[in-house]
Amino acid sequence: MLSSFNLRRIPLGQLAETLLIATAGGAAFGLLGIPAGWLSGSMLTVAVAALAGRPVMMPNPLTRTIFVLIGISLGAVVTPETLQGIAAWPLSLAVLIVALVCMHAAATAYLYYVHRIDLTSSLLAAAPGALSQVVVLSTETGADLRAVAIVQTMRVVIVSVGLPAGLVALGLAAAPARMIGGPFSLEILPELAGLIAVSTLVAVIFYRLHFPGGLLFGAMLCSAVLHGTGVVHAVMPWWVANAAMVALGAVTGSRFANTSLRLLLKYIGAAFGSFAVATAVAAVFVWVLTSFLSFRIADAIIAFAPGAVDAMMILALALNLDPVYVGAHHLARIFFVSLTLPFVAHVASRSASLPPQRAEQPPLTKVMLEDDED
Repeated sequence: MLSSFNLRRIPLGQLAETLLIATAGGAAFGLLGIPAGWLSGSMLTVAVAALAGRPVMMPNPLTRTIFVLIGISLGAVVTPETLQGIAAWPLSLAVLIVALVCMHAAATAYLYYVHRIDLTSSLLAAAPGALSQVVVLSTETGADLRAVAIVQTMRVVIVSVGLPAGLVALGLAAAPARMIGGPFSLEILPELAGLIAVSTLVAVIFYRLHFPGGLLFGAMLCSAVLHGTGVVHAVMPWWVANAAMVALGAVTGSRFANTSLRLLLKYIGAAFGSFAVATAVAAVFVWVLTSFLSFRIADAIIAFAPGAVDAMMILALALNLDPVYVGAHHLARIFFVSLTLPFVAHVASRSASLPPQRAEQPPLTKVMLEDDED
């Protein structure tokens, strides 16, 4: 996982600046008690810096390490009692699949009819997740990559920043956000080292098998099994877990690198509008689900939200929700979108008779493709 971490190839000055900006924003939001502030504050400040022209960046090896650390932290909350509600999940997952189809259709129609974005680009911009795959498909089908990338990235930011504040304001989640992780002592060091080593190994295996979000889900699954069976009791120190949250925010915020403010403003209305449409549809399904089954509304909202997997699971943990339930639903979302989107996009492209590829592609293509876990 870290074999490609060549320090000579990484602009350390840019990395240091990015992490400093992320830490300042995350600490400010976190200490103010803003829900999931360490994540959202970091994300916002790095995004603003990127739009202001600062050379923010997060190297791939560091990003991969962050996903593993977050996965270990998430799995540490699992107990035998946590798994008792799994029997009711299949029905909830079935509702999620139907919701995804309706959300995607509604958001696509909004972008196509209201903002006059071509059908293929609308389909890809409205896709509820699988960002890396969406960017690749945009290139292959000749879609408007700038529109797709900006609408997709703005959705992740809106969900990650706005959703926790909304849940707390409505009294559906606890506030302020709590720090994840626990205290550190030398006594837990051997057990913690073993947990990190085994979880990293499983994460790498999942990654090599091209499992969606393999680094995060592999580490989380291993940590969850070890903690849920009582084999391991050590948890990630709070300062490591919160540093990972800050770094994750920097990863998302840095996606706005090489994006001009003018270009962002051109598509920001489409991003907010499609998000509002998809959220309204998701809310209907969440209401139906929680009306007939004993799921907490906040758990279902985060599970059905069209945000990045890593950010949604961190939000679940920061808001005292169930990250295992949330993770299972977002994993199902990734599989469903990944399996169906290529077919739908290519059919739409052929029916719209688009050219094979547009000559002008935005410079943020590389940024958008780097180690996305959505």
